Amino acid sequence: MSNGRIEPGGRRDIGVFASSVAAVIGRFSGTEPPKLFRVLGKNRRVFVGWLHFAGRLMPGGSLPRRETELVILRVAHLRGCDYEFAHHDRLGRRIGLTEGDVERVRRGPAEPGWSPRERAMIAAVDLLHHERDLDDQSWAALRAWLGEREVIELCLLAGHYEMLATVIATLRITPDRPVR
Repeated sequence: MSNGRIEPGGRRDIGVFASSVAAVIGRFSGTEPPKLFRVLGKNRRVFVGWLHFAGRLMPGGSLPRRETELVILRVAHLRGCDYEFAHHDRLGRRIGLTEGDVERVRRGPAEPGWSPRERAMIAAVDLLHHERDLDDQSWAALRAWLGEREVIELCLLAGHYEMLATVIATLRITPDRPVR
């Protein structure tokens, strides 16, 4: 299987910091050190800034982890990003997502079984993906459940994973090999 347009770097290419981060995330997620980190790590300056920003959203965001993973999985599904979906499927299951949750993410906000808050969030992700905006009705539905800080974070989270899906697709980064 091809490793994509940019070969993932080793410690010599990406440095001790990025190499260590990739190793820890790989151990946590049950895969080889993620190729995404080993590719982005080749631009060390951008990698550090991106990692800080990404870490503030996940895992360091204020939204509950379950909701964060549901949002990320929905973005990955809508974008057809197998890399992102596989990675967050594994991470989501570590924090308690079930097969039913993951299947519901694939089917969308109309699927039975969502809490009203989750349904509003998944519907917002769909609109952000398709329209790059939220209409007033969707905004009101979202604001019924999320405070200002949470809605800002949701928009940044969905937008960030849209951006990552673009980078992953463009660089042809393939899913990481599970190690357990």
